[in-house]
Amino acid sequence: MQDKLAWPETGGALFLRAREGWPLHQRAFPGLVCEQSFKPDAEALERAGLQVVATEGERRHPLVLVLPPRQREEARALYARAVAHAGPGGRVVACASNNEGARSAEEDLRKLVGPVASLVKNKCRVFWSAPLHGDGGARIDEELLRQWSALDAPRKIEGGRFTSRPGVFAWDRIDPASALLAAQLPPGLSGRAADLGAGFGYLSMELLERCPGITALDLYEAEARALELARVNLTGHPSPAKLGFHWHDVTGGLPGRYDVIVTNPPFHIQGRADRPDIGRRFIAVAAEALNPRGSLWLVANRHLPYETVLSESFGTVRTVAQQDGFKIIEAVKAAPARPAPKAERRWKDERR
Repeated sequence: MQDKLAWPETGGALFLRAREGWPLHQRAFPGLVCEQSFKPDAEALERAGLQVVATEGERRHPLVLVLPPRQREEARALYARAVAHAGPGGRVVACASNNEGARSAEEDLRKLVGPVASLVKNKCRVFWSAPLHGDGGARIDEELLRQWSALDAPRKIEGGRFTSRPGVFAWDRIDPASALLAAQLPPGLSGRAADLGAGFGYLSMELLERCPGITALDLYEAEARALELARVNLTGHPSPAKLGFHWHDVTGGLPGRYDVIVTNPPFHIQGRADRPDIGRRFIAVAAEALNPRGSLWLVANRHLPYETVLSESFGTVRTVAQQDGFKIIEAVKAAPARPAPKAERRWKDERR
């Protein structure tokens, strides 16, 4: 295996959907370029001293590494990109955990490039192509390559109201939790607003259309592919509100101050297990960023344990609605305590 998959002597490698981990530090990997559009993973790779790009250009590489995502259309499009980025004689190497569809992922690569070799270890499966784009190499299905290259292309959904693409959150529909939150937003919300985890921009669009008093709106989204869609969907909106689009990890805090924050915080990353700590951190960050008397409007699955951090971070908290397994919460930041009048302070001093 080591002979077949030796690191290229020249030209390095492209690592699609790269993630930081100890194997990247076992030895030197000269010429490694990591592509990662998810901000927390991109920042972790940068902290490790690796070269990171949000999207690789047209450069070709002798080796292309892939960590395929769960969403099938996005994964197939990523395989097509990997093949297109492989230079003459280059290989594509992919890996997936057994409980994340490793067998079907291997089968997809086989459909595209013909026979693949594989190894199963540590509850994962790694699989790789024969040399590509050369005499005697793998026989690429060119028609399938063309089809798969377009699988995650942006497309219109919801009757053309939004542009979306496979792989982003609730990509082909309006998320029912977000729709429930939008329906509860009072029209009197006003001032500077932020949408935390904005996705392709649905909640932001609803906020602008339902609340004409919003004067500025910042969208914060960790997935660059989703943020690009939000920019497409909201740019040109007739609202006079000033819009800002930020590729940003909300858990690291916010740079601005706001009167209104809306959020449908994520509670999964990669695997399926609940991660309520992410939502709790979104709530704490929102509390830090809100002006006194500013309000947070939050939707969450009913079972997620957010009540403690809400009560600790806000002056008043109320459940606005509960429906279809979701809860809508309004949390208002307390105003600073007013100093006692001078006469009252003097009376208290005299009593001591």
